Amino acid sequence: MTDSTIRLSDYRPYPFEIDQVELRFCLAPQATRVHARLTISPSEAGHPLRLDGEELRLISARIDGAALTGSDYLLSKTGLTIHPAALPEGRFTLETEVEIAPESNTALEGLYMSKGMYCTQCEAEGFRKITFYPDRPDVMAPFRVRIEGAQPVLLSNGNPVASGDGWAEWDDPWPKPAYLFALVAGDLREVAGEFTTMEGRKVHLGIWVREGDEDRCDFALEALIRSMEWDEAVWGRAYDLDIFNLVAVDDFNMGAMENKGLNIFNSKLVLASPETATDLDYERIEAVIGHEYFHNWTGNRITCRDWFQLCLKEGLTVYRDQSFTADVRKGAVKRIDDVMALRARQFREDQGPLAHPVRPDAYIEINNFYTATVYEKGAELIGMLRTLIGDAAWERGKSLYFDRHDGQACTIEDWLSVFEAASGRDLAQFKRWYTDAGTPRLIWSESWQDGRFTLTFRQSTAPTPGQPDKAPRVIPIRVALLRANGGEALPEQVLELTEARQSFTFDGLAARPVPSVLRGLSAPVMLEAEADTPDHRAFLFAHDTDPFNRWEAGRALAREALEALAQGAAPSTARPFIDAFGALLADPAPEPSFRALCLALPGDDEIGKSLFDKGITPDPQAIHAARMALTRALGEAHEPALTRLYADNALDGAFSPAAEDAGKRALRLACLRYLTALDGGALALAHFEAATNMTDQIGALGLLIAAGKGAAPSAAFYERFKGDRLVMDKWFMAEVAYAPPETAPERAAELAAHPLFDWKNPNRFRALLGGLAANQAGFHRADGAGYRFYADWLIRLDPLNPQTAARMSTAFETWARFDADRQAKIRAELHRISTLEGLSRDLSEMTARLLG
Repeated sequence: MTDSTIRLSDYRPYPFEIDQVELRFCLAPQATRVHARLTISPSEAGHPLRLDGEELRLISARIDGAALTGSDYLLSKTGLTIHPAALPEGRFTLETEVEIAPESNTALEGLYMSKGMYCTQCEAEGFRKITFYPDRPDVMAPFRVRIEGAQPVLLSNGNPVASGDGWAEWDDPWPKPAYLFALVAGDLREVAGEFTTMEGRKVHLGIWVREGDEDRCDFALEALIRSMEWDEAVWGRAYDLDIFNLVAVDDFNMGAMENKGLNIFNSKLVLASPETATDLDYERIEAVIGHEYFHNWTGNRITCRDWFQLCLKEGLTVYRDQSFTADVRKGAVKRIDDVMALRARQFREDQGPLAHPVRPDAYIEINNFYTATVYEKGAELIGMLRTLIGDAAWERGKSLYFDRHDGQACTIEDWLSVFEAASGRDLAQFKRWYTDAGTPRLIWSESWQDGRFTLTFRQSTAPTPGQPDKAPRVIPIRVALLRANGGEALPEQVLELTEARQSFTFDGLAARPVPSVLRGLSAPVMLEAEADTPDHRAFLFAHDTDPFNRWEAGRALAREALEALAQGAAPSTARPFIDAFGALLADPAPEPSFRALCLALPGDDEIGKSLFDKGITPDPQAIHAARMALTRALGEAHEPALTRLYADNALDGAFSPAAEDAGKRALRLACLRYLTALDGGALALAHFEAATNMTDQIGALGLLIAAGKGAAPSAAFYERFKGDRLVMDKWFMAEVAYAPPETAPERAAELAAHPLFDWKNPNRFRALLGGLAANQAGFHRADGAGYRFYADWLIRLDPLNPQTAARMSTAFETWARFDADRQAKIRAELHRISTLEGLSRDLSEMTARLLG
């Protein structure tokens, strides 16, 4: 680590209180003036006043009306420091005026412009690019904002208090850190609604979009109202302002931002219509709108003391949005979706050079720690905590958290202490989940003797960067014992593993049971059986009463078949999975969305990881060929059943994004994948041409591109939607993600030269580069063309948008899995990036960590 490393152990409270913030913006594309008036009270005497600031032109600075001279302060590239001798002993007012250039701000951090609209993004450290301020989350103050500009709509945090021709004033009475500040100004249209809280407050709801997008906001408004209702009913949290605004922005580095009272969203997470948005888009819009709204309490009213505590707001709020989606949609399916995302992103992160604890203890660039570990694994820890202490103590603890810490900037220790108080438990061992990186490996075995059934578990965690040795963690293991003819011999219970090796016994059983272990993935661990058989997994796939473990058993069968085929095994080795697949097709009980998940084969990346975990070097091309072969074999074995399911789940009438209809569309597309392997795309083309919604259209298009029959349908799709920027993102991604692997890098290069490839737009850049990375066999083509193309574009983007470039660099994090030649090629590209002059701090840190 370099001298620029920020360490948790170095935290010190800020020696001043900011009692009030008053801001005045005079907007101009290249010369916006920001006047800040800060009312400040020293907490300790004798300290200099350090204010963060970057890319600001200081015009003036005054204390209590008197101008500061050059000897009173030090101005640097990173901030303004006022010497103690220039500061009054008691409370004082600091006024600064700076000039910034939003139109030139391509990093999309601070105040910037998106197609003529002014917009802000201040998390994590963007406010310092707006004005001089202590830009840290533990400094909280009420804000009053005046905006002056020619734009017809002028928005900021809180409640509107006054307005006139070319100006508006906003007041946010709730103390907040600077990262929650927001400003939007532009020519926007409002889609309005209303909500009355459980406390009787009437709240005006406004969704603000560009002209022409108004007809794609209804679902977002409905999702917001559902979120507000759910948060009151389940968490007892009511909204606390008179107005809630949400703005859709095209150029945005993140998905959305929870600024107090003024949430700013990437347009793709607001705008939806049946013709332009998929079922996944609808579900994602609902989840992210819920997530940002839920932050009003878990992130805004109670925030994090420092950025090391980021999981305190993000992991908790992800847990809340996952619970919300599970309640309003299909809970079992939602859990499977969440686990697939966890394993695809976080498990991979935990096992590579980017591994870090849920609460890291050091960083160079905080933007690089908005990771799956902080978000998704952080959410898993919340669920585990609830499992360990039980629902009653959980309810007491979460109420105590809000009562004790409302209006504060808190730590993980604050969070755990309320649950220790509520449950009477010592959570010191549980805290290791926050401080230790890595995914524990849990191995189980069973024995049966004289009516006594014994389960034995062993846990271990591999070394991670900076943490070679790991002590045992407490692991809640949900277990049920099943009868050999179906049903439960012993209902589900929670076992608590606290040692490196531990056994649990069950007496009084009439016959040897079949164990169902780690139901619902009750802890984020890798589970292995000491002795397991395809017959055991096939039994669970057919009979397990836990939907997650039923899906898990089928997934394991599919994974084993693909691994064997990828290593050259005979097709007959796939017979156990092919038979189990047929049994699932014949079973009338599973609802469509669950059945669709069970019919989907593991992706190439999942198979590569599984082989690597077993000490086998994966061959991306062989894995891809194995998946294609198994897809065809399944189609050939079960064509009548697949055809019947495809036909039986057709929908009539108007489109609905409801879970039931979405499940049927997902099941039809799952069947269509196998049928396309047989007919070369004839049915997929008919499906594409008859489609009346984006889910069916883009789903069929992807299958046609993969089958080599996508040229004409893709051209028709492009002609129809070339004027819709969000649909075009889907097109760019599909063209590369589904392209034949042998031509994927070349197709990506062709599209990079396309007139609609606006590479400065994060959505478009992520669509193309992310599409190539998703095409595992194409990205990892042996000649390294995918690596070179990808690195070239990271290098080009970094000077303009370091955040997006750094986040996209994670496509290289699995380099250690592959053969020596591929490893050398990836490391050469990372080295080429890392040695560039002027490389951003964001991408420099990421390449250093990736290279180890």
